[in-house]
Amino acid sequence: MSEVSESSGTSSGPVDLPFDPSARRLTTRQGIDTEELTGRTFPYQFERSLVDDVDLMAATPGEDLNWLEDIHMMSEDGMNAVFDRYTNAFLKIHFEVPEGREDEYARKVLIKHLQEGNSYGIWLKHKHAKFAQPELGSWLAGSATVGENYVAPTLDGWEKPIH
Repeated sequence: MSEVSESSGTSSGPVDLPFDPSARRLTTRQGIDTEELTGRTFPYQFERSLVDDVDLMAATPGEDLNWLEDIHMMSEDGMNAVFDRYTNAFLKIHFEVPEGREDEYARKVLIKHLQEGNSYGIWLKHKHAKFAQPELGSWLAGSATVGENYVAPTLDGWEKPIH
């Protein structure tokens, strides 16, 4: 993976990674992480103070504690990570996590990621949501709505078979 550019820690936007499409190679690696999928990292992956103020109870969808309790610190490529099920990829956590607070910080990083709309799964909603739904889910009050005007994609030159 390419070296990440420095971040001041004050921005919550994405940090671009150098990307050279000709350098990509197929691998036999079975895991996938958000950095590979999107070509980006985010400041809150590197700076613990950017997630310290995340209120997990306030951000839990419908106060569904079972959902929150299912989020655990995991490992991807030997690094702390949290699984973003909306993208089906790991979000690596590059900062040091205090012992005994692993799941708390995994949850905070994931919630921050979802609230800021940085999940690749959320990005796909703009084109593929088939029904009206909050863009940022129930993790952020007042989220814009997507999927109100879904139009199925078409393929030029293809006609539906007559049965």
